[in-house]
Amino acid sequence: MTIAERLRGWFGRTGSEGLGWTLVVLGLIMLVMPGPGLLTLFGGMALLARHYTWADRLLEPLEEKAIEAAKFGVATIPRILLSLLGVLFVAGVGLVWWLSPPIPEFSILGVGFGPELPAAGWIGATGIWLSDLIALGLLIYSIRRWRPTPSTD
Repeated sequence: MTIAERLRGWFGRTGSEGLGWTLVVLGLIMLVMPGPGLLTLFGGMALLARHYTWADRLLEPLEEKAIEAAKFGVATIPRILLSLLGVLFVAGVGLVWWLSPPIPEFSILGVGFGPELPAAGWIGATGIWLSDLIALGLLIYSIRRWRPTPSTD
């Protein structure tokens, strides 16, 4: 057995499960921090679904809802334009995070914020822009895959 075969076998069992749990934890963290939290969480659940039936049962309805939402989002030109506007808005939020302007100090449930944005600077901006690129890629994919074509009757 070659090293490549051993590595493939290891990843098929232990590695994919470990990566799945890691992605789930990172996805949960990124739900409240800049980054593609939902997508990371979904990727982790997809890997865990290979090993656990409970993860597979959770993943199936999520996949159906995601496809339904994608079809709905690209059904008309105004919806596509609104999605593109959202992509531009998120890119602008990333720019604000990179520039890191001072914000007023405040607290929520005893947790203080300010005078800087949480995860301010290039690290936070990179996470936001990565999310934005993924959203743009998914929008383009959805347009190509599910956009209704005009009938030529």
